[in-house]
Amino acid sequence: MNFLKINGGHGEGGGQIIRSAIALSCITKKPIHIENIRKNRKVSGLRPQHLTAITVLQKIANAKTIGAEIGSTELKFIPGEIENLDLIEDIGTAGSIPLILQAIIPVVAISKKHLDLKIKGGTDVLWSPTIDYTQHVLKEAYSRMGINFSFELIRRGYYPKGNGEIQLKICPSDIKSTIFSKRKIKYVKLICSFSKLPSEKIESKVSEITKKLTDANYEVDAEIKYEEAIDSGATLLIYSIDDFSIVGMDALYNNKTCEFDLDVDSFTKSSSIDDNLADMLVVPASLSNEKIIFPVSKITKHLETNLFVTSKITGCKYGIGKIDSGFEVIIEGVSNSSIK
Repeated sequence: MNFLKINGGHGEGGGQIIRSAIALSCITKKPIHIENIRKNRKVSGLRPQHLTAITVLQKIANAKTIGAEIGSTELKFIPGEIENLDLIEDIGTAGSIPLILQAIIPVVAISKKHLDLKIKGGTDVLWSPTIDYTQHVLKEAYSRMGINFSFELIRRGYYPKGNGEIQLKICPSDIKSTIFSKRKIKYVKLICSFSKLPSEKIESKVSEITKKLTDANYEVDAEIKYEEAIDSGATLLIYSIDDFSIVGMDALYNNKTCEFDLDVDSFTKSSSIDDNLADMLVVPASLSNEKIIFPVSKITKHLETNLFVTSKITGCKYGIGKIDSGFEVIIEGVSNSSIK
């Protein structure tokens, strides 16, 4: 069997390569061999959240795997036929549910299948989008690209125990062309959820962030809510959406500094889509039959990595041009013949 080899140490060299490569393997039905998995990380190899993504995609695509175990630095993934499924999964740690959703949503939707998934793990954890970002920012962006999914948040899950839970539903979809341009409105929605922390501390920090936004001439609609979780924690999302742009930024409450690690200045300067969203659009964009165009303030390691992986597996073409506000990314997708 001929495997397409992917260097897992390329670019950001982390879990992004694993998720994107396996997702595209499922959709295109190309066997892949990922080497040097997370070799630049303090703890190299596959971690529980990566393994859960692999396990779920293995079930969805009736795939065979070699090396799918904790700590493995090589993985062979041989996809089969994708099926409609009802699944229940448990990461077993506070591993990120949103990162797993990034991998499985495009696979099921673009393959024109259905998935009902109940999954437990971390909903709001470090080095990952929050579940609110997934619900309000990624969902909006994917919807504009033709990808349809919805979920119910059953329970929040913070580090270290996790035990958050969602019920996800993915529907068959057709990728369509999307062009993002300059943000036209100055309206921000702020959502903050907390558990087992003093409400006055959270409310004070939300007020500080709200003031920074209003000082930048933004109208802010703020919502603060207590949602019980096993561990203490708080999560905050600010986002601005109009017909031309989707800009979001999230943060967790830092118990050491008693602050939300949120760069409000960066949010106000984003003109079209935020830097984190940019790399999440690449996988579905690579399989569109039209061009998808979006400006970004900078080319992040995650974006560069995803462009590399998707172009290698799908054969899509992409270009990056310099513009006044940063860069413009153009992806000319390949509507894959294996998708029926």
